[in-house]
Amino acid sequence: MDLNFFKQTRILDGGMGQELLARGMEPNGTLWSANALLQEKYHQLLLDTHIDFINAGAEVITTNTYASSRLMLEAAGLADSFKEINSKAIFAAQEAKIKAKRDDILIAGSLSHRLPIPDGAKQSDPKHGVSENRLRENCEEMALFLAENGCDIIILEMMYHPDRMLSVFEAAAKSKKPVWAGFSTRLSDTGLVLSFMEEDDIPFERIVNIVKDFNIDVAGIMHTDVNAVSESLKVLRNFFDGPLMVYPDSGGWVSPNWDFDKVIQPRQLKSFAEKWIKEGVNIIGGCCGLSPNHIREIAQLK
Repeated sequence: MDLNFFKQTRILDGGMGQELLARGMEPNGTLWSANALLQEKYHQLLLDTHIDFINAGAEVITTNTYASSRLMLEAAGLADSFKEINSKAIFAAQEAKIKAKRDDILIAGSLSHRLPIPDGAKQSDPKHGVSENRLRENCEEMALFLAENGCDIIILEMMYHPDRMLSVFEAAAKSKKPVWAGFSTRLSDTGLVLSFMEEDDIPFERIVNIVKDFNIDVAGIMHTDVNAVSESLKVLRNFFDGPLMVYPDSGGWVSPNWDFDKVIQPRQLKSFAEKWIKEGVNIIGGCCGLSPNHIREIAQLK
């Protein structure tokens, strides 16, 4: 990408999946945010959510494809509807640009290594049994579909699992689109920065070093508690010297629900964002739990 784009702070949207739930979308088993793509009654809800993020100041909006890969759809018996379902997600983002009369908005196609998460759990089953080859095919199919159907960027979301990340990065590289990589972290009880995964304490260094092997345009910290962001950025800078992004989550997750009562207030998020900009961050937005009201606050920092 043209590095001039990053000479001023850029604003990403907020958390699509949880915002849809907050607005009335019903959870549907392991499908989570992809449920908005299955029922026509949710099309307007999805469209309005994109538009509201744009009107709040977002310059980059993310397709609702985080949880709609073929593997995710297969778990719900919908694998044959892959193209139809994901076309709806991309079209909703494109339509939002038109409705908002904002041709300058960039569309980021969300690509993840997410696997189905059972109700009552926070992460997918570590004994999922998906082979490396199958995961690679799954990620490549999604990356190419996003790239060939109107996405300007491929955004890698919640990169944290050492056994799954390589497939995502390799798939994104084949898209021939700019790649933005978002890593998810947590802090140990002693303040060490770890991968977000729960079943093992893996130092973030072992996860983030993957960026050295790929041509990444932007790297950052996402779906991470605000209090872990600055320490995570320090580690990231040891491996990546390009534009940085941050989009934290706030609240708490036990599939398929989110605890919105614990979400950070918009003005408090703005204070954190001011700090991250001083630390060299170029792109700021929100993940799960963070609404257009949060984006409107941080957009004032441009």
